[in-house]
Amino acid sequence: MKALPVERACDLAVVPDEQKWLIEELWAEQAVGILGGEPKCCKSFLALDMAVSVASGAPCLRQFAVSRTGPVLLFPAEDSLSVVRERLEGICRAAGARIEDLPIYVITAPRLLLDVPQDRQRLRATVEAIRPALLVLDPFIRLHRADENASKEVAPLLGYLRELQREFATAVLLVHHARKGSGKGRPGQALRGSSDLHGWGDSNLYLRRKAQGLSLSIEQRAAPSRGHVPLELVEAMDALALGVVEDPAGVESEPASARERVIEALSLSEQPLSTQQLRKRCRIRTATLCATLAELGRQGDVAHGPEGYAIAAALPVSFPDAPIDPPGNGNGKLTQHAQLPLTLDHQVA
Repeated sequence: MKALPVERACDLAVVPDEQKWLIEELWAEQAVGILGGEPKCCKSFLALDMAVSVASGAPCLRQFAVSRTGPVLLFPAEDSLSVVRERLEGICRAAGARIEDLPIYVITAPRLLLDVPQDRQRLRATVEAIRPALLVLDPFIRLHRADENASKEVAPLLGYLRELQREFATAVLLVHHARKGSGKGRPGQALRGSSDLHGWGDSNLYLRRKAQGLSLSIEQRAAPSRGHVPLELVEAMDALALGVVEDPAGVESEPASARERVIEALSLSEQPLSTQQLRKRCRIRTATLCATLAELGRQGDVAHGPEGYAIAAALPVSFPDAPIDPPGNGNGKLTQHAQLPLTLDHQVA
């Protein structure tokens, strides 16, 4: 039986820095990954913006430089071909490019299923013919008939795309939906279906729609990731395209956690605050507030007194069960004890 090919680690090729990116900071060279987000978060707009950038060399979102240009192959499974062209033309105008000059190829077949052997063979033949620098498949839900929650059914589909990436040295961008109401927690964990989808990506992008607008999070396997990048859909001279909000004045950053909100509210207050006052200032549910206060109390960061809650070091010393200062300290007053059990005041609903 023939052995597997091996090389000594010291003989493995070193990739120069300039070849590590397809789009700097946004998408790694020859990376596979997910562009995820809830419905109506402009995922397709971002995917098409990346396509125009790779095909033209213009910075993606007018900010992220392109390191490698080349043909782009895309399959838009949900949008009509006329809508795809209209969007591409608008993005081209925003990027200062002409759609007629760009090597962007659109698969016009009505169906492409990655779990159908014949469709996989046809996609491979198309990639082999065009040799794209970037392959965009939008969205994943329209590309299979498998159970997205079953790893054993999702893994072979992702494995096939990884094979295309390695065989033809192409980057693969897979647009995928996040669960509705998934605005909290780590973005990658909000993706629908198997956790294989999150773990598969070398470069992952996540779009979220918040009260203040769109937010882009960038996750890289082998490079520093980047958090909140504020985006907006801009219309200028009949061109509709996404862009980075250059002046974030008035645009909020990522919402603070419940713990951060409570600490901030107590730090800014000169007096202890009741749970009702904290709930109004922090704008969080009573149950969340109570759990947060309990955790902060166990950590010794917040203490509870007759007038409410305060930062532990600032709370007036008035606990009935606090230890008395040792004799000779000159004040005879009660002192706060960092390990006092936290109790919720009577205003908790």
